Amino acid sequence: MAFFSMQKQSKTPAKHRVSLVLPIAVSALVLIVIGLFFLFFEAEKPTVALENDSGSIAGNGTIAVTVRDEKSGLRRVAIEAIQGDLRKELLVKDYPRHGYTGLIGPASDRLEALFSAPNFGFKEGDIELVVTARDYSALGGFGGGNATVLRKSVRLDIKPPVIRLFANKPFITPGGSGLAIYKLDEPVREHGVLLNGRLFHGFPLAGLKDGYICYFALPYDAARVEQAAVQATDLAGNTTLLALAMRFKPAKWKQDKIPISDSFLSLKLPEFAQHYPEMHGTPLEQYLYVNGEVRRANEKKIGELCAKSDEKRQWSGPFMRMPGSGRAGFADHRFYMYNGAEFDKQVHLGMDIASVAHDRVRAANAGTVVFADYLGIYGNVALLDHGQGVFSLYSHMSQIDVKPGDAVTKDSVLGLTGTTGMAGGDHLHFSMLVQGVFVTPIEWWDPHWIRVNIDEPLAAALGQGGSAGASR
Repeated sequence: MAFFSMQKQSKTPAKHRVSLVLPIAVSALVLIVIGLFFLFFEAEKPTVALENDSGSIAGNGTIAVTVRDEKSGLRRVAIEAIQGDLRKELLVKDYPRHGYTGLIGPASDRLEALFSAPNFGFKEGDIELVVTARDYSALGGFGGGNATVLRKSVRLDIKPPVIRLFANKPFITPGGSGLAIYKLDEPVREHGVLLNGRLFHGFPLAGLKDGYICYFALPYDAARVEQAAVQATDLAGNTTLLALAMRFKPAKWKQDKIPISDSFLSLKLPEFAQHYPEMHGTPLEQYLYVNGEVRRANEKKIGELCAKSDEKRQWSGPFMRMPGSGRAGFADHRFYMYNGAEFDKQVHLGMDIASVAHDRVRAANAGTVVFADYLGIYGNVALLDHGQGVFSLYSHMSQIDVKPGDAVTKDSVLGLTGTTGMAGGDHLHFSMLVQGVFVTPIEWWDPHWIRVNIDEPLAAALGQGGSAGASR
């Protein structure tokens, strides 16, 4: 009896252990299965987006698509165009496998499918774009992955916009400004004057239905006019270029030697050190940093500030010149001398005018203040937006009396002249800019130039309503 009793007792703990381990093992197995399911059978579908959401596409161009799948990654993307019974596969891209778990394919991609309506046989009218994206999930038919199918009905527009030109400047010089007035026959997403590869944006012209005005400029260092045209791109992406007949008149710039002394360095460098603590090296090396790196950063900042302008013209008549003696001209080529040797060179992008110390600085024309602060080599600065891409800049001031957002009239006091920034004496550095390009202020100060190049062409365009040439 004792033997059987002991045998019975020895089996009881074993059964108890089994009864405890089995549920744990089953639970672990279930968790593993669930984990593997979510690892290999994730259910999140790819996202697909067409970049052009205007509802129309051009007859020739590209169809851009962005696809994403951040779970298992992209497996395949296909783009098709359908019009009636015509079905054309524009692009198919398969992505190679980079493993078996986690992100197997790329998380995102941007694709451009070439589209040519004449070559593919599509006609103007409605077509359907179909974008199919699959991922590397084990879900889907036969493990084909989650699929997203984007269908979008768009209008196929094969006709480019028509540009009707009313006025343009027949000649231009480096550092000079110009004007073009034109009409467009349909809504567009971008338009303006394309000059030597740079697009100057046009603005709506009040008083001329579907009319636009564009001020443009040729940089001071331009060697020729390589390309001049009014450009317009419609909502579908069709682009028209209408060439502008424009003669190039070369300019000669003054060359000037600027002596830099130790006393000047001792006077100016502490000011810059407050704003640019990264300056280091000898006084001459610090000066080179300010006159080079800081100057370029300042000009970049000015360009960014001029990237956005009021659509309405705020100014009228010639711009006002501050009374005083001209000390330096636009695009003067300066050679900086130290102990009789040249050590740096820069170009002066404005006009220096000296009057009495701390003289009042007045707005050259009506506008809106878009910047009023310290700006490196320019010192204390006020920048005015006069509308439609025209700006004026006032530098080296000892005092600024305006703030961003202030509306000013011609002759309004902006502040006082001074010696802040890279100024050796009390004066005003005045600049004019057209869509961020520095131009000679002399044209904008000249009543005759304003009348002949802006006011008269503008009045003629508003009066005639459009008898000039047109182009597709």
